Amino acid sequence: MKVITAEEMVWIDRKTIEDLGISGSVLMERAGLAVAARIKELFERRKVIVLAGGGNNGGDGVVVARELFNSGWNVKVLFLAKRERLGPDCRRQFVIAQKIGLPMQFRMKITSADLHSALVVDALLGTGLNKDVQGDMAESISFLNNSDSSVVSVDIPSGISSDTGQVMGAAVRADYTATFGLPKRGHLLYPGAEYSGKLFIDNIGFPESLLSSEDLKVELLEKGSLAHLLPERPKYSHKSDYGHVLVVAGSRGKTGAALMSAKACLRAGSGLVTIGVPESLLHLFESRVMEEMTLPLPDQGDGTLSSEAADVILRFLSEKTDVLAIGPGMGVSGETQKLMKEIMRSSRSPIVVDADAINSITDKSVFEKAHAPIVLTPHPGEMARLLSAVSSRQSIGGRQVRESKAQDSKFRTEIERDRINTALSFSGETGVYLILKGVPTIVAEPEGRAFVNSTGNPGMATAGSGDVLTGMVAAFIGQGLSPLNASIIGVYMHGLAGDIAAMDKGEHSLIASDIIEALPTAFRELRGKEAE
Repeated sequence: MKVITAEEMVWIDRKTIEDLGISGSVLMERAGLAVAARIKELFERRKVIVLAGGGNNGGDGVVVARELFNSGWNVKVLFLAKRERLGPDCRRQFVIAQKIGLPMQFRMKITSADLHSALVVDALLGTGLNKDVQGDMAESISFLNNSDSSVVSVDIPSGISSDTGQVMGAAVRADYTATFGLPKRGHLLYPGAEYSGKLFIDNIGFPESLLSSEDLKVELLEKGSLAHLLPERPKYSHKSDYGHVLVVAGSRGKTGAALMSAKACLRAGSGLVTIGVPESLLHLFESRVMEEMTLPLPDQGDGTLSSEAADVILRFLSEKTDVLAIGPGMGVSGETQKLMKEIMRSSRSPIVVDADAINSITDKSVFEKAHAPIVLTPHPGEMARLLSAVSSRQSIGGRQVRESKAQDSKFRTEIERDRINTALSFSGETGVYLILKGVPTIVAEPEGRAFVNSTGNPGMATAGSGDVLTGMVAAFIGQGLSPLNASIIGVYMHGLAGDIAAMDKGEHSLIASDIIEALPTAFRELRGKEAE
């Protein structure tokens, strides 16, 4: 399912009106009827207060009120706008509602008497909001949020940015939101996702050709459209058919990261996995691995890799393996920085770069000089440090960033403020496939498409969870998937396994190894339980 901006919604509206001849008034009528139908599904008949603005969102709200009123509900419309400021379609609905005797008032604020024992329909501000909510409107929204009333928002909670999910001064906290055609980015990005409550999506007459248009570049990852990406397992096959992954990871005190990445590779279907480890720690790994193999790498004598390991890694990649996963628990030093520069410059095999490998990248030119596909998997903190290290007054997500590690916290704020555009911009500028981990995780490709993950839970915010994802993505590449498809299915399956594990362990007690152990169930669920 596509995910759209306010501008893209305007385009869909306009094309529907121009190409199909369906008027804006008809779309408004159908929108209001759809919301009213949702309310009837969710609630028993009760007192309803529709808070309406003067624009199209307010017009939708008047249609909701009229439909409920005609069905015998106790309904009242409060316009938090001046009568003379009603838009044309909203005014038309106001006149119709007047003729049937629907109670309506115009005033600038709401009171406790208005909300007492009432279900509130929020139809104040729609998806076109482009400035902060202030004054009486902000005060009324705050008053509503502090009440005990259940709230259903029309299209999007008033005050939430449709494009970023950010609160524009003040925003309604809805229990339910009914939107039209497609979800907006603000429904899925936080804090907008939290303010939206349970989201319903209704098609009010938009043609499928518009809703699935290739011009819409952001998609929501959903179960029904992903099962076909899972690699097949022919009956006549060999372990070499399912890829050999080299995992370069671990340092003194961080051996577990390497082991979890490797185990996740195997659980995700890899035929062979070799762990490249600092040679001074080899004895520790040899005592713990079972299915995995090990490759000792030159280190500095303190359990951290030397830049001389690059030659061994590159030779092993060219002779033995299909894909490299590098970074979990690796440590950061001048030597690892040299190591990463050489590997990314010289490797002909795909590389999945995570954690300390990301933090060891200090020069943007490593992306420009790379010959193989690169998948980066940063969390926001790593993304901020990466931008700080490689950026020099370049624009990321439409904002200027400067080269200064002191700016890391500022970068992180900017990243979270616009996750999708940040990911798209960085991927487009560097040519990498970017998995921007977080809530929600975003996958971006250099050609300008992005994907919003729909799985995962707060219990996955635990040490090692990202190491598991790195192993999974590398495993799918090794099994023949493109870097993009491996990233998409890896992210979705990682979250799905986390959700399955949370049902058994609970979110508070969830640890990364639980995600690995839940992968078999996740595969069965995505394929269909009968498939395995």
